[in-house]
Amino acid sequence: MNYWTDLSIQYANQKSYLDDLFQVYPTIPEGIRELDENIWNEIEIFFEQKNDLELINRLLKLDLFPIKDSYIAFLKRDASSIKRNPKTISRICGRLYEMGLGKIFEKCSEPKETNRQIGPFFKRWLNNKSLGLQPVKLNGFISDTKDAILDASDKEMMDFAKENLGYNRDKGLDFIARFNQKYVIGEAKFLTDFGGHQNAQFADAMSTIEAEGVNAVKIAILDGVLYIKGNNKMYKDITEKYKNHNIMSALVLREFLYQL
Repeated sequence: MNYWTDLSIQYANQKSYLDDLFQVYPTIPEGIRELDENIWNEIEIFFEQKNDLELINRLLKLDLFPIKDSYIAFLKRDASSIKRNPKTISRICGRLYEMGLGKIFEKCSEPKETNRQIGPFFKRWLNNKSLGLQPVKLNGFISDTKDAILDASDKEMMDFAKENLGYNRDKGLDFIARFNQKYVIGEAKFLTDFGGHQNAQFADAMSTIEAEGVNAVKIAILDGVLYIKGNNKMYKDITEKYKNHNIMSALVLREFLYQL
């Protein structure tokens, strides 16, 4: 098994992994969503009037619809379908009237899901000089040959890697650095659970780390449930299928970079 993967597994199973990881991913829930006051006033009016069409129209203008229903996305993307499908609208509104305005407001103003907030945290952690260097913008990165961490958007990193390092994926990167004259590229992800979207995130990171023809050290900076020992697919993949790749926690990244 890769040394850095093994070190990450040991860290996750023997040390205060979650306590330390909070420095990288401080997933503090946001406050409630603010609703547009004018739209909400209209929602109250059309709710009291039992005006199904106008009620649906106003609720679809909010960031979060108050109920989960497989047909909502279609209605949101094709406004003309609202008038053409009265039975669907009646069914959805029936559920809304049962909920009551108080519950509708509560659902519409729920905070964003935590796992949708964590994306920027890794780069904020880098910008706090957590790896011993202050990340630099692209001009500063390319004008020198010293050890450096690139501070740029995912797309800017992708473009740089394509033009200079032979990277050929149409997928942004989270991390580019240069240590001991070696370039390092990678993706950073916090995998909070197994299944669904999280499996897709894992697979995406593996696609980057397996990209061929790249003139750089490829790494996957992964944290979360994949380091839990057991029969879960992620753990088996990093210890068997991808055992020769540089898969590691952000918490051992600094040690990895300085030994290059």
